[in-house]
Amino acid sequence: MASAAVPTAWLISMSEVWEVIHRELVYLWYYFDVQFRQIFGYWVLGMVIGSAISVFAKEKLHRLFGSLSNTRLGALGVIPASLLGMASPLCMYGTIPIAASFSRGGMRHDWLAAFMMSSILLNPQLILYSAALGARVLAIRIVSCCICGMAAGWLVGLFYKGRQFFDFSGFEGPEDRDRDPNILLRFLKNLGRNLKATGPMFLLGVVLSALFQRYVPSQWVGELFGDNEGFGVLLAATIGVPLYACGGGTIPLLQAWLLDGMSLGSAAAFVLTGPSTKITNLGALKTVLGIRHFLIYLLFVISFSLAVGLLVDIVF
Repeated sequence: MASAAVPTAWLISMSEVWEVIHRELVYLWYYFDVQFRQIFGYWVLGMVIGSAISVFAKEKLHRLFGSLSNTRLGALGVIPASLLGMASPLCMYGTIPIAASFSRGGMRHDWLAAFMMSSILLNPQLILYSAALGARVLAIRIVSCCICGMAAGWLVGLFYKGRQFFDFSGFEGPEDRDRDPNILLRFLKNLGRNLKATGPMFLLGVVLSALFQRYVPSQWVGELFGDNEGFGVLLAATIGVPLYACGGGTIPLLQAWLLDGMSLGSAAAFVLTGPSTKITNLGALKTVLGIRHFLIYLLFVISFSLAVGLLVDIVF
């Protein structure tokens, strides 16, 4: 029995569907390729520098921070503590045991708060990634993160003077994974772990950026994050909570949003609330803060992010 003929209209519609799919894939590849080329170099350089610091300078940075205990800087000690926190290549689960060891050595908790806060927000890799957003955005990010660390330290010193803010009981020193006797292999292994940790999220960020550029009208971004001023800052600070999974992965998104009209203040709020409320960081922080101090931490982060975002929009 002869098979029924396929309707011509159905064949035409299927060919049109495939034509549309092909066209959209071409557009998405174009946006992906452009974004990837713009940021790839910063990502690679960030991984290389981050691994180099982790292998060759991490212990020196932490010894330098520990040496602050022998000084009489008082409240001014939060300034170098915040700067050293940004220079530390460790994630939060590596920073907490370091802070615990310093706490057992008698270091002030306001200095520890500054170190941990700025370490959450920024690290050498993320500084290099953020260079892809331009000098002005990079400067705003570095300054705002440093000030956030200092503000956290000063507030802890003001309201918890003579009392402990953190509870580090049960935390031991972090395991040192950079132990290979061959210095080159030590560096390459660290770089490999860096690639494994950041690569998938970086690619996902570029894919999401391409999708946003293709399917989200630029005027929407401008209206939401640029023209609405205070509401745009609030919205950016809010979406930073669920969207921020990896620093490198959010750079392509931020670059696309800034090109579409996102204000600098909204971008500043996003990069402050994002890492400070990342779910992995929150889990570690809740352990050492307890519920009451954890809620204070969240209130501080949100308030500081909104204030910085509004101030940046006024100034710029």
